[in-house]
Amino acid sequence: MAPFQDERQKLELKNAGEVVGRPMEFANQDEKERKSKELRVVSTVELQKHASADDLWISINGKVYDVTRWLPSHPGGEIPLLSLAGQDVTDTFLAFHPPSAAALLPRYLIGTLMDYQVSSLSSDYRSTLADLKKAGIFRKDLSIYLLLFALISLGICGSVAGVLLSDKWWVHIVSGLLLGCVWTQCGWIGHDAGHSPLIGKPFIDSCIGLLVGNCISGISISWWKRNHNAHHISCNSLEYDPDLQYIPLFAVSSKLFSSLHSYFYERKMTFDRIARILVSYQHWTFYPVMAVARINLFAQTFILLLSNKKIQNRGMEITCILFFWAWFIALLSFLPNNLERLTFILASFAVTGIQHVQFCLNHFSSPVYNERPAGTAFVQAQVNGTLNLSTPSWMDWFHGGLQFQVEHHLFPRLPRHNLRKISGLVKSLCAKHGLPYTSVSFWEANVMIIHTLRSAALQARDWSKPAPKNLLWEAVNAQG
Repeated sequence: MAPFQDERQKLELKNAGEVVGRPMEFANQDEKERKSKELRVVSTVELQKHASADDLWISINGKVYDVTRWLPSHPGGEIPLLSLAGQDVTDTFLAFHPPSAAALLPRYLIGTLMDYQVSSLSSDYRSTLADLKKAGIFRKDLSIYLLLFALISLGICGSVAGVLLSDKWWVHIVSGLLLGCVWTQCGWIGHDAGHSPLIGKPFIDSCIGLLVGNCISGISISWWKRNHNAHHISCNSLEYDPDLQYIPLFAVSSKLFSSLHSYFYERKMTFDRIARILVSYQHWTFYPVMAVARINLFAQTFILLLSNKKIQNRGMEITCILFFWAWFIALLSFLPNNLERLTFILASFAVTGIQHVQFCLNHFSSPVYNERPAGTAFVQAQVNGTLNLSTPSWMDWFHGGLQFQVEHHLFPRLPRHNLRKISGLVKSLCAKHGLPYTSVSFWEANVMIIHTLRSAALQARDWSKPAPKNLLWEAVNAQG
C-alpha cells in the first residue's frame, strides 16, 4: 500500500462524507441551490474577467459566486478576496473556513463553472482535510491555553516585581527578558486566536485577542489578522505577500530590485540608492534589525488604526492600545534612569526578536515567485513557499508549534499542539504528488537564510551581473 494511504490508516481516520471529491456540506448545499434558483453557466475565461473590487466573482466547488457586496464585510479582510478574485478558490476556502461558512454562500450564487475540474492533488487534499475534521483533530485543548495564561500571568508579575522591588540593574535586565518571553507567548496565542476561535464564543474570543494582542503586547489584533491572512493566501509572492516586502532593509530576491508594486501596502517598493546600500549589507544587519523589529509592529499598529481602512471595533482596539502604552510607560518610570530604561526595552525586544527570526526562517530561503497567487495551486504554493524546522517535541513551546510550517500552511485552522501529529501524513501527501517537504534544523535554517541574504546582497552591489534564476540554489551553494 502507498505511504500516503498508510499514514491515513495510522491516524485511524475514516471518510468524512466525500461526494465525488467534495465535502458533504457542499453536496447538501448544491441540492438546495438547484431547487432555489436557475443558474447561469460560466466559463473560466469569463470568471477571470470579474476580478476587481467593484466586480468580484469567485468559484467554489464548481459554483460561481458574486461576492462584490460581501467584500467590505469579509471577516478575513478584503485582501484575500482581491488576491484571488476571478478564480476557483475551493481549496483556500476549505482551508480557512469552518464548515458553517458554507451556509453564507447561497445568497451570492449566480452560476456554475462549466469547465470546473479537480486535480488529483486537490482531491487528496480535500479528502484529507475532511478526514481530519471527522477525527476531531481540529478541536483545541483548552487546558493548554489555561496553562499558558497562567505562565503569562506569572511572567508579568515577575517582570513587574523585578522593577518595583529591586534596585539592582541585572534584576531589571532579567525583568525585561521576562517581559519579552511574555510577549512571545502572547504572540503564539494571538496567532492561534486569529486563525480560529479558542472558545467558540465570538465575544470571548474577541476579548482574548484584544487582551494578548492590544493590551499586553501593544500590537493590534486586527493588524495581525490583516497582515497574516494576506501572507497565507499569497505565500512567497513578491508582490502580494507582506512578509517578503521589507524594502529598503531586506530583499530575498533580485526581482525586488525592479521596484515591484506591493498589493498589500498599495505602493511601489522603490529600490533606490538607499535601498541598494542597505540591502548590500543585509546579511550583516539581519539579526540586529530583528532584535528591534517590534518597533515596526508598534508603528504598523498605529498606521492601520489611524487609517481609513475598515477595522472592526476600532474604538476598542485603540482603547486597548492606549492601555498598553499607559502601563508600559508607567512601568518604565519606576526604573532609576534612562540608561536602565533603554536597557530594559532592548532586552525585552531582543527576546521577541527570536520569534521574528523564526518567521523569516520559515520562508526567506524558500522559492519565491512574482505573480498573483493562483487559487487552483493553493497546495503547491504553500508547500513550495515554506520549510519546517526539525526540533524535539519538548521545544514546541519555544517555537509555538509553528516549526511545522508546512502543516500549518496547509491546515491553518489546525491547533498548533496537533501539528506534529499530522506531519507523517503531510509528508506522505507531498511524496505522493512529487512536492518538496523541506525540514532542516534550526541551525541549518539560520545558515540558509544568511546565505540567501548574502547572495542577494552581492547582486545588489553589482548591477552588471545577471540575476540568477534560482536564488535558493545559489544561496545554498554559496561559498565564503
